[in-house]
Amino acid sequence: MEPDDVSADAERVMQVLVDGGVALIYLDVAYAVLGRSEASVRRIYAAKGRSFSRPTGIVGCLPMHDEVHVMDARGREIVRAVTVRHGLPLSVIAPFRRDHPFLGNLDPFVLDNANKDGTLNLLINAGRLRDAIARLSWARGVPLVGSSANVSLTGSKYRVEDIEPPILDAADIVIDYGESRYANPQGRSSTMIDFRDFSVVREGVCFEPIRDVLRGEFGVELRKRD
Repeated sequence: MEPDDVSADAERVMQVLVDGGVALIYLDVAYAVLGRSEASVRRIYAAKGRSFSRPTGIVGCLPMHDEVHVMDARGREIVRAVTVRHGLPLSVIAPFRRDHPFLGNLDPFVLDNANKDGTLNLLINAGRLRDAIARLSWARGVPLVGSSANVSLTGSKYRVEDIEPPILDAADIVIDYGESRYANPQGRSSTMIDFRDFSVVREGVCFEPIRDVLRGEFGVELRKRD
């Protein structure tokens, strides 16, 4: 259960990350590990046993999405419909402004690792703590990246007690708010959609209502990725 001092926890997490550390935090979709320095990202990948061919996501919020992602007005309207009007979590994948000053504050290694074929993945509306951290990140010009808090290919984790020891050992701070809101037996995390062609990169939590919003309100049929 979330405490009343989410903002204080967000500040604690930000300080650890600014200092080059690793944070393990609650998200509505699943627990995640965050970093921002090359050393912290390498520590996360080593703990997860994750290949660097698989990118991190940017800790995102709507104002960041508006300025950093390159997307037409219709695409932005869809993102708002899903995340604001319907209150659903969504990982938005789209081309980005590499020259944006915000991204200029991210270590080149970390930015290159987050870049997948000229796109960045911004997870939006993933819970009060994650949103508070994203707002601090944007306001202070301190970009952050994240990945799921699990050993690679073992499925998302929804309780701290289920997270593997290597992941816990890599974290300098752990924020435990109990079981994630969207915990599920399939081990799914966020739904990822590539807005270049509305292809589904990952069919995650809330996929069906997200699909229905795009279909019913915008006439967009999501397509399976080739």
